[in-house]
Amino acid sequence: MLGPMLRRRRRQLGLTLRQLCDRAGLSVGYLSQVENNKAVPTLGTLAQIAAGLEVGLDYFVAQPKPADALSRADGRPRFSLPGSPIGYEAISSEYPGSELSSYILHVPPGYVSETVTHDGEEIILILDGEIEQTLGGEVIAMRPGDSLHYSGATPHAWANRGGTPARLLWTGTLSVLHQRRSQAPPPLSVRAGGRRHDESKNESNRRERT
Repeated sequence: MLGPMLRRRRRQLGLTLRQLCDRAGLSVGYLSQVENNKAVPTLGTLAQIAAGLEVGLDYFVAQPKPADALSRADGRPRFSLPGSPIGYEAISSEYPGSELSSYILHVPPGYVSETVTHDGEEIILILDGEIEQTLGGEVIAMRPGDSLHYSGATPHAWANRGGTPARLLWTGTLSVLHQRRSQAPPPLSVRAGGRRHDESKNESNRRERT
């Protein structure tokens, strides 16, 4: 339904109801009714809302095709962040209301991440090699077949301390990925979208969320 889709996208962008109203030129009362499915906007009003949410009209009206969600093993392009030795394969697709993102990571020997915290949650599944995951100060050795599901708010870091490459499946709900799907992703303990644990301690005032 339109209301939950609108609310989900607004929260992905970190906007309060008032902030979205200012962007879209609508009243708080009316937009609240739309979010709660008590009012149905005209196409023109929906276009104003879409602009405020930084999406096109098709975000609300397009119907995804099953083929769009298919990811074949031999057809996924690999990419990496500038200066990063990690290779990524995107296996998730985006459709209106989607919240999950998922990638296969190719991790070279010796890679060590920084410790971060962030919104959302993560699941990792080791496919090949070994990963040392540090979660809330506890060091966890992970081997093929092992998985871990945790809150991004828990300080975490990871490393490949072995002599061979590792491959793992990452799935999570980092909001920054929905804001920048066209760019390379920053999953796990990454720079974009996450906060270093020491920096997050200094962040005392969070924006109001309705």
